[in-house]
Amino acid sequence: MLLSLVLHTYSMRYVLPAAVMLGTAPTYILAWLGWRLFSLFLPGARIYQEVDDRFYTIYQSMVLFFFENYTGVQIILYGDLPKHKENIIYLSNHQCTVDWIVADILAIRQNALGHVRYVLKNGLKWLPLYGWYFSQHGGIYVKRSAKFNEMEMRNKLQRQMDTGTPTYLVIFPEGTRYNPELTKVISASQTYAAEQGLAVLKHVLTPRIKATYVAFDCMKNYLDAIYDVTVAYEGTVDQMGKRKEAPSMTEFLCKECPKVHIHIDRIDKKDIPEEQLSMRRWLHDRFEIKDNTMPYRAE
Repeated sequence: MLLSLVLHTYSMRYVLPAAVMLGTAPTYILAWLGWRLFSLFLPGARIYQEVDDRFYTIYQSMVLFFFENYTGVQIILYGDLPKHKENIIYLSNHQCTVDWIVADILAIRQNALGHVRYVLKNGLKWLPLYGWYFSQHGGIYVKRSAKFNEMEMRNKLQRQMDTGTPTYLVIFPEGTRYNPELTKVISASQTYAAEQGLAVLKHVLTPRIKATYVAFDCMKNYLDAIYDVTVAYEGTVDQMGKRKEAPSMTEFLCKECPKVHIHIDRIDKKDIPEEQLSMRRWLHDRFEIKDNTMPYRAE
């Protein structure tokens, strides 16, 4: 009986951080709304953006406290570990909601946490509170394939550059999470790669090029670099090399993922192909590297 109680209590470790993060969200939004209304009477948009970034830093710092300290999960960093603030595009493989937090983990080490902005699939704009605010903070919602609105994305990026807004733009080029249980999604991704003469990937999905191309083409004179980030959650590959589903937010907060391996390649913008077809090949090559290294770090 006592053992059952202890196990149940441990499994509820996520309740405190979830309650704090969700419970403070309405207060945060109200404070931000007050600032937003006040900023309408101020000249220019840059002052508003600077204060908004500070608001975002405060809230996300609280979120990171739980993920980096409360959980006890070990964060292991490899590769190019930038220490200075830069205007960048952050490209990463995508497996679960914790991937969003990983971007924060890197950004705070460069004093750039408030500058994190996401390119998100359109359906996420309906998330209560967060969906609407992400757009206000500079996030960009995009639709897939023929419904992708390139001009809308370019206009939003241009407005940010016009105000001198620091940029830490996070893109997950796969377009959706890699989940080994979604066999149809993986099969379709692999079939498309084969049809296009690209390497067939096993541990990541075939990356889509549109959002990455538009972001880089629009901002190439504003950026310093691209960060190519590979995230591997320990325990997601068994001894036979078979992939398992990445940890959910709840599982992560309950310390069911002991280690997160994060590899960063900093790529200077001069080394990025500017033509779309060449960039597609380059991006796929980057994901092929991820595909080859993921199993070794996720075991």
